[in-house]
Amino acid sequence: MPPVVSQVQQDQSAVAPAVDAQSQSAAAAKRAAAARVPVGEEVRMGRAANYGGVNWVTALFIAAFHIGAIAALFYFSWSRLAVAVVLWVLAINFGIGVCYHRLLTHRGFQTPKWVEYLLTICATLALEGGPIFWVAVHRVHHQHSDHTGDPHTPKEGPWWAHIGWMVLGKSMHAKTSALARYVPDLARDRFHVWLSKYHWLTLVVCGVVLLGLGSYIDHGFMGGVKMVLWGVFLRVTLGLHATWLVNSATHLWGSRRFETRDDSRNSFWVAMITGGEGWHNNHHAHPVSARHGLAWYEFDPNFYLIWMLSKLGLARKIQVARYDKANPKPAGV
Repeated sequence: MPPVVSQVQQDQSAVAPAVDAQSQSAAAAKRAAAARVPVGEEVRMGRAANYGGVNWVTALFIAAFHIGAIAALFYFSWSRLAVAVVLWVLAINFGIGVCYHRLLTHRGFQTPKWVEYLLTICATLALEGGPIFWVAVHRVHHQHSDHTGDPHTPKEGPWWAHIGWMVLGKSMHAKTSALARYVPDLARDRFHVWLSKYHWLTLVVCGVVLLGLGSYIDHGFMGGVKMVLWGVFLRVTLGLHATWLVNSATHLWGSRRFETRDDSRNSFWVAMITGGEGWHNNHHAHPVSARHGLAWYEFDPNFYLIWMLSKLGLARKIQVARYDKANPKPAGV
């Protein structure tokens, strides 16, 4: 197991070169303009604000992927399973867990920009929306966790927390300008803005590549279709449910090491299928920590990937919490 890197703390930033007051004012005005949201576009989250009719576009896509996932089970092969596993690690572990969650949302570590962008592309392969949407929703979740305004709290129903918030009411995927107030850091980055708009494109490219690969391996077009069923439809569907279980199951069942202001819990089985995201009570107690498994027996593969990146010189300033039995209070309590 990789050693603990450091106690959670604010790293001292490098001293920036002096600039004149006029330049500072211009930069501040530019940042404010980027994050400004017209009142009419303000996004309200939670069941009370978003419950309504079925969001048919999202619902139909999710239904189609579930149908494709079921169909994939009739066409098993070891090569298709291997492709699905590799893409799972790229999309769910490197993409959602390491990038969207621990890097972009909480800034638990730093990477060069090209690494951040590459990891973000991996995350879009999970079909969980672009970086602005995902990060904004998760930051709001932490701000209002299990209170009014939480986008997916089980207090408004387990079904709502797991999938209802996605298929009922208004879709927020395209509300990039409105969500910018929650992610001003990403809203100023042209790559993240562009990828948030075209986040689906990477999965389409992936599907085309798998179609060609499967056709070559199985000597026919249907072989390519079967590869797409495994590498896209089944893999994406299972990945969606794994991530949604963090929203639902880890706020319903499990142990509580820290008395946080929400219902977050540590769940071994959710941690096992998400690469460590199931140590959710630890995470809500120490959100900035890049490591969620605080005890030696809390397996946290996503942190090990960050540790691996650090050994390659691709991750630095890694924030890690240490659990102190003598003072078991979470940060900020």
